[in-house]
Amino acid sequence: MKFKRKIQPYRAAAGGWGSLEATTRFVLDSKAALKNMRNLLRMNKARGFDCPGCAWGDDNKSTFSFCENGAKAVTWEATRRIVDNAFFAQHSVSKLYQQSDYFLEYQGRLTQPMRYNSETDHYEPVTWDDAFALIAEHIQAMDNPDQMELYTSGRASNEASWLYQLFGRMHGSNNFPDCSNMCHEASGSGLKRSIGVGKGTIRLDDFDHAEAIFVFGQNPGTNHPRMLHSLRHAADHGARIVTFNTLRERGLERFADPQKPLEVVTSMAGTISSAYYQPNLGGDMAAIRGMVKALLEAHRALVSQQQPGLFDEAFLAANTQGVNDYFTAVDNTGWAQIVQQSGLSEQQIREAAEIYRSAKRVICTWAMGITQHKHSVDSVREIVNLQLLFGQLGKKGAGLCPVRGHSNVQGNRTMGIDEKPSAAFLDALGKHFNFEPPRAAGHNTVEALEAMLRDEIKVLIALGGNLAAAAPDSPRTEEAMSRCGLTVHISTKLNRSHLVPGRDSLILPTLGRTERDEQANGNQFITVEDSFSMVHASEGVGIPLSPLQRSETAIVAGIAHAVLGSEKVDWLAMAGDYSLIRDHIAATIPGFQDFNLRCDIPGGFYLGNAAADLRFNTPSGKAEFSAAALPDSLFPQLEGQQVPFTLQTLRSHDQYNTTIYGLDDRYRGVYGQREVVFINPEDLQALGMTEGQLVDIETLWNDGITRRVSGFKLVPYNIPRGNLAAYYPETNPLVPLSSYGDGSGTPTSKSVPVSLSPSEDAVSLRIA
Repeated sequence: MKFKRKIQPYRAAAGGWGSLEATTRFVLDSKAALKNMRNLLRMNKARGFDCPGCAWGDDNKSTFSFCENGAKAVTWEATRRIVDNAFFAQHSVSKLYQQSDYFLEYQGRLTQPMRYNSETDHYEPVTWDDAFALIAEHIQAMDNPDQMELYTSGRASNEASWLYQLFGRMHGSNNFPDCSNMCHEASGSGLKRSIGVGKGTIRLDDFDHAEAIFVFGQNPGTNHPRMLHSLRHAADHGARIVTFNTLRERGLERFADPQKPLEVVTSMAGTISSAYYQPNLGGDMAAIRGMVKALLEAHRALVSQQQPGLFDEAFLAANTQGVNDYFTAVDNTGWAQIVQQSGLSEQQIREAAEIYRSAKRVICTWAMGITQHKHSVDSVREIVNLQLLFGQLGKKGAGLCPVRGHSNVQGNRTMGIDEKPSAAFLDALGKHFNFEPPRAAGHNTVEALEAMLRDEIKVLIALGGNLAAAAPDSPRTEEAMSRCGLTVHISTKLNRSHLVPGRDSLILPTLGRTERDEQANGNQFITVEDSFSMVHASEGVGIPLSPLQRSETAIVAGIAHAVLGSEKVDWLAMAGDYSLIRDHIAATIPGFQDFNLRCDIPGGFYLGNAAADLRFNTPSGKAEFSAAALPDSLFPQLEGQQVPFTLQTLRSHDQYNTTIYGLDDRYRGVYGQREVVFINPEDLQALGMTEGQLVDIETLWNDGITRRVSGFKLVPYNIPRGNLAAYYPETNPLVPLSSYGDGSGTPTSKSVPVSLSPSEDAVSLRIA
């Protein structure tokens, strides 16, 4: 496959004709155009299927309830291209490993179970019964239950996730590493410590009532484009949108609604951000601390004049604890440190504070630009601190909004995919099924990989996802996976993880979100939870490509039945009728009473949020301020060493998580290529390098391991000096496995200390 490589700045607004053109191109390329046009009309609709892309909520008002990247996700899944026995007979694993991630997934849908033959270096067909028997054989040969890791993708349904965790806990382990460990773990940890709930407090329609929306560390134009509709609508109604993002992103500047014909055919577009600040990577906490410092100064000035202060004193007294300790921490933080660490001027920070002060209803929203740093939990809690001071919880148009990535990643956690489950959840599970669940904390993703490297793990089962491409420190991740006695991948498409087999390895082909799920009791639907705690039913409409593909729920049930039998749980009965699973969920998880009945509610049902109702499940029973100091350094391990650049890994526009739909990043002006690094033009000049020059990027880390990627093209971009950005998974080899967030365990993929040097080997190691 050949692609025209060029760097050409994109002048148009996000959305508009560019989105329509890209959507049409992907629909046609799927080789199933009519099928996918029908699919798109059923996406995010009643009796249709939920978008397999992001977890943004549905407004249930639009004629077309999908965005460009949602359309890519659907057409990518609902292709007619297939990967079957003939494909694997033609391609060895070693040869496939040399291909790009784009090439691998472009080959099509997996259609039959396959087992790796190390003697021939090929995957070969295996029956479902033999696959389940092989899994049971490996698991039953383990010395203890904790020698198994049960990894989960955020796209797994509530039903499959709940069944998966029940299987693992009945077998005796809490080892549930999942994709959330690598993205929003800091949100859950920080919010739980501050307000007692690890989820956002707002509902989608709160955007219609906000007077200001502060957007921290996220790029909705690419990562969750339907959010642009909410932001645009809010801006059109007078809300001030204030963005803090290191890169200048088109989707946060201007947006043309693809559902408005006049905006498609003309240059009309709406402004998104009324103020746009570009902090250093990892500098958001300092910027927020500076805002609070300015607001505290103004508050005290008013109080000293016998006037009402800025802060909501009644709210603080009734609902919070620790505000005075927090004020002490703010007083002890000097402007010099704030300015140096944030990369913003004191004037810019005061401007942002004044916008916040002028609004009565404020939403703060954030994503992985906040959560993938060493001090991310403290950063999340600093956002909460700001909102608490003004009582921006428990009222319409105000609150906290972590924007989750993959569809149902929040639902997975609600269903018990958690290496540190609450005692209440385990108690309910144990009582309902009459067994004693394991109580010891299990492994998160980083801990799981470290355990594999120590040869402590015999079996890895991955319910979706692409662990080899998603995890940090790629060579070490791949080595860890290859040390397992058995790796099992439940997947829709071929991906990098399949090419890093353990001593034994299975690929089990599963149905996608778009496809009919016919079981013993008839056609089944599943449910998912979005970022706003809304639970929706999702029912596929397409006919599966192969009778050998099985649903995730059926595969999990088949594994559980083979390993544990049916004495305590009739796994196969639940696989035949998902309503039985939902009855068990209703009996074990709060908020799901009458689950099956409530699945018929148009638009889904709301799980509720205690913190939004000003009920705080914290030790004090109140919302708790964090008095954490700003970090002395993003890289304490490198104290005293000069760090030339801080790198963040990010997605391109033709990408969702590790899935590469194409080789373009339209809004950033990159076409036909992915091995690029964005750099400030002044840094480029200071290095004595030129635009388009190929460089090596090397991590600075004191563990004796060389981490380097080669042949990356320098692309000048609007990014602060000293900061770089490049795509993952290509730059995942640079992220040390031992570099993760305090209190979250999330890899620090947005703050990697690196140096640049002219590339000696400009040839890419993987073929596009």
